[in-house]
Amino acid sequence: MPGPAGSGDTGGRRIRVLLADDHAVVRGGLRMFLATHPDIEVAGEAADAAQAVDLAERLQPDVVLLDLVMPPGPWAEVAQAPPDEPPGISVIRRLRQRAPGVRCLVLTGFSEEEKVLPALEAGASGYLLKDVTPEELIRAIRSVAAGQVYLSAGVTGAVVRRATRAAREPASPLEALTPREREVLRLIAQGMSNAEIAGRLYVTEATVKSHVTRILQKLGVADRTQAALLAVRQGL
Repeated sequence: MPGPAGSGDTGGRRIRVLLADDHAVVRGGLRMFLATHPDIEVAGEAADAAQAVDLAERLQPDVVLLDLVMPPGPWAEVAQAPPDEPPGISVIRRLRQRAPGVRCLVLTGFSEEEKVLPALEAGASGYLLKDVTPEELIRAIRSVAAGQVYLSAGVTGAVVRRATRAAREPASPLEALTPREREVLRLIAQGMSNAEIAGRLYVTEATVKSHVTRILQKLGVADRTQAALLAVRQGL
């Protein structure tokens, strides 16, 4: 989250930044601006997702300053991504798996929830909008390089809205079941009788009946058919 100016401790070493943006003018402006800060150096530049992944894996920068929407380049993994997923998110996900020491700081013009949240879920360490002030950009780079998470004020609303909705959403009724009860319910949903379930789990039929009774009570349903339907709807 946003912290005080100069927050972030990298132990006195220079922060190596990879610029990943398909606009040469943007990269050039960022390169000249970052060069005015002695503790930051530009390790490389990428104009598409394929270059971003290749350079990040080879150069191992501290931070990738990454635009979400850029050409994929010759990278098959992007082609396999959902059609509405920005290539930058595929870059974040790949680097999280293959170069976990490289931290991604998104710098983009999109503040919509459907862009912010997938980027953070993919593993981005920060998210900034391109109208960010120069001072905040430097603060964010230093914070992310030091292992912190940095969100600009323009995108925190999306995170808060998501958290609020999650808090309001009712918990799955299956959460009340024990692991054994969930296993019994799964077999009920497969159409097994109590005797068949007993044989599958190596328990007595009386034990299965007890499980079924508790399952019906916890789920608030009248019979095993309703329990089976609920299990299917909940994806069990």
